[in-house]
Amino acid sequence: MSQADLLDQDPVFQLKGSMLAVTILELVHNDLERLDRQLAEKVAQAPGLFQNTPLVLGLDKLPAVETAFDLTELMAVCRRHGLRTLAVRTAREQDVAAANALDLPILPPSGARERAIELAPAQSKPAAKPPEPARATSKIIRTPVRGGQQIYAAGGDLIVLAPVSAGAELLADGNIHVYGPLRGRALAGVKGDSAAAVFCQSLNAELVSIAGVYKVAEDLRRLPHWGKSVHVSLSDEMLNIHLL
Repeated sequence: MSQADLLDQDPVFQLKGSMLAVTILELVHNDLERLDRQLAEKVAQAPGLFQNTPLVLGLDKLPAVETAFDLTELMAVCRRHGLRTLAVRTAREQDVAAANALDLPILPPSGARERAIELAPAQSKPAAKPPEPARATSKIIRTPVRGGQQIYAAGGDLIVLAPVSAGAELLADGNIHVYGPLRGRALAGVKGDSAAAVFCQSLNAELVSIAGVYKVAEDLRRLPHWGKSVHVSLSDEMLNIHLL
């Protein structure tokens, strides 16, 4: 066999499976103007959560009486707020046709239980009260965080005293501490705090992010820190991972 034949048989790609968590935007009303306004409010609460976020558009919960809408315009509204559409979840014929026209993958309606991301509203400062030293609050979770759960600690740290399963998502304005295996996604400093950090007893994460700078599981698995107790910090727009 010639060298050219051997070179031709050398594979140039690999097919790999992955368990990357994505955000689902589940529409319950066809009102793009109101959607645009409400997404802007969410971005103001947690800007780091809406930075090139992979998105599935869930259209399967729209009432049957709702009129058809422009899928291209819906995607444009989401894109203005940092949400990048990967696929459409629907069974309605008009939505399937629109998705096919845009060459978007179509997912069947899901029966899985999904939890909404709850973002606490921003609190105003008292006008007449003298300034006090800033005091960060911590949110403590004592039970396992299961796949599909999304937990957000507004204004402080998130401390999890149990394992975090694949498909779960942790978000915090401050640091994230996981006293157990971290198999889901952890996003610290979601409002842009570059001094935030992630601590965990076993790094098996699908994604780790600080102030919008992130690494996914495929990158993390190449590191000698995979599966070990680590401290993740940010400097010069790069994530630094050190053993604890």
